[in-house]
Amino acid sequence: MPTKPPIARRRSRQIQVGSVPVGGTAPITVQSMTNTQTTDIAATAAQVRALAAAGADIVRLSVPCMASAAAFGQIRQEVDVPLVADIHFDHRIALQVADNGADCLRINPGNIGREPRIRAVIDKARERNLPLRIGINAGSLEKDLQAKYGEPTAQALVDSAMRHIDILDRLDFADYKLSLKASDIFMTVAAYRTIATQIDQPLHLGITEAGSQRSGTVKSSIGLGLLLMEGIGDTLRVSLAADPIEEVKVGWDILKSLKLRTKGINFIACPSCARQNFDVINTVNELETRLEDIATPLDVAVIGCYVNGPGESREAEIGITGASPKSLIYIDGKPHHKIASTQVLSELETLIRARAAEKQQRIASSTD
Repeated sequence: MPTKPPIARRRSRQIQVGSVPVGGTAPITVQSMTNTQTTDIAATAAQVRALAAAGADIVRLSVPCMASAAAFGQIRQEVDVPLVADIHFDHRIALQVADNGADCLRINPGNIGREPRIRAVIDKARERNLPLRIGINAGSLEKDLQAKYGEPTAQALVDSAMRHIDILDRLDFADYKLSLKASDIFMTVAAYRTIATQIDQPLHLGITEAGSQRSGTVKSSIGLGLLLMEGIGDTLRVSLAADPIEEVKVGWDILKSLKLRTKGINFIACPSCARQNFDVINTVNELETRLEDIATPLDVAVIGCYVNGPGESREAEIGITGASPKSLIYIDGKPHHKIASTQVLSELETLIRARAAEKQQRIASSTD
C-alpha cells in the first residue's frame, strides 16, 4: 500500500470540547452546523443525530435568543455529540447556554460589549471548564479595520483576531480555538499562515460562505487542502449552501485524501471510457450510496479495463478489473475469481461488507 505522506502538523495546545480533544496530537476533527430553528427541538435534535451518524465529531448550533438557549438545554439532553453554542452580541445568552450544557462557546469578545460583560462570559467559561471559539469573518470586520485597509484583507483578519486575543490574554484565558474565515481562498490561506506563527492555540479551518455544494466543495478542498498539507489546522468545517450532512462528507473526504484520518470506503475508480467492460460510473455511485453506513476503513478499486486495472487492484484490499467476457476480482492484491458484468454491483457490495465486518471484528478483538 502507498506510504503515508509526512505531513508534520503545527504544534498547538490541546483543548477539550466535551469528550472530543482538539489540537495537540488529537486527530483533526470534522464539524458542521445545524440549519434548523434551534427552538424546534425535535427537528434540531434529529439533525444533530444525523450529522453525528454521518461522522461529525462536533456540531454547532446558533443561539440567537433566550428561547434558543432554553431549547439548547433540552437538545443537549437528547444527543451525545459535543455541542458548540454560537452566540453574538448578548452576553446573557452565553451565560445561560453555558449553564444549559454547552461544550464550547463561539463568541467574538469584541461584539459582546464592554469588558465587564466579556469578563462575565470568561468567568462562566472558567467555572464550567468550557473552551471558547473565537471566529473572525471577513464579512463582519470592525469598521475601523475596514476603513484602515479599504477592504477585507488577510492582515485585517489577523489584526481583528489579535484584538480579541489581547482581551483573552488580559483576562488570563487561554482555552480557545480560533478561526479566520473569508470566502476568498487566497485571503483565508494567507491569514491562517500568518496567525499560525503567532499563537499556539488550535485553529479551526474553513472557507466561509464557500458556495453551492459543487463550487463550495472545490473552494473548500483547495483552501483547506493547502493549509492541511502545511500542517495547519486542528478542526474544520466545510461551509456549503447544501444539506449540512454533505459538509461532513466533504470534510471527511478532504482528510481521507490527505491520509490525515480514515473512515469508511476509499474508492479508487476510473472516469471510464470506451474501454470499460462494465458501467463504472453507476457502479461506484451506487456502491457509495449503499455503503455509507460502513465506517471501517477499506480501499476498493473499481477500474473498467485492463490498462490500469491490475495495478490499482493490486494496491487495494478489494479490486475489480473490467474484462470481456468476465471481469476479474482481486482480494488483497491477488487475482481471486471472475464474474459477469451483471454481477459486479452485487458481488462488490457483498465482498466489501464481509471484509468490513471482518476488519471490525479484528479491531474489537484487539481492544478486548
